[in-house]
Amino acid sequence: MATRVEKEQIVADMKAELESAKGAVLVEYSGLTVAAATELRRKFLAHNVRYHVIKNTLTAIAARELGLDNFADELHGPNALAVSDTDAVAPAKALKEFLDESKSTAITMKAGLLDGQMVGLDAVKELADLPSRDVLLAKVVGSMQAPITGFVRCLNGNVLNLVYVLEAIRKQKESA
Repeated sequence: MATRVEKEQIVADMKAELESAKGAVLVEYSGLTVAAATELRRKFLAHNVRYHVIKNTLTAIAARELGLDNFADELHGPNALAVSDTDAVAPAKALKEFLDESKSTAITMKAGLLDGQMVGLDAVKELADLPSRDVLLAKVVGSMQAPITGFVRCLNGNVLNLVYVLEAIRKQKESA
């Protein structure tokens, strides 16, 4: 049994983790096999996501201190938390990949956190379907390049047309 000081430290650690999280997913696991749990941990590790089983009461205290009362209300049953400090989408994406691959019904998403705000299950599922950060950045860069590329092609087209006209004039003068 943890002492009061240990419990206060757990609450402080959980509060710091929830505050620093760019994204987090609260999951309920019941009947999860050891093999499935190991595979789930590997999936989270591959996405640079921390995953750990939490104490509901102490996590609820930390959540309430941060004003996340709705999140604290979800803390019943056997729960675990997947957290990323760098990528808001990573926890949801890793969990979705695991669920798609394993077809496991032993783990379910309950809620999520996005930059310190609680989001519902639907929002977590939408986050999981988003492309990765790198793909989104590539699309932005491509969109920014499109007008420049079009302008260069337009200029290039004018130069090519000039070359074609000069070539036609040259051929006409040769045949005359």
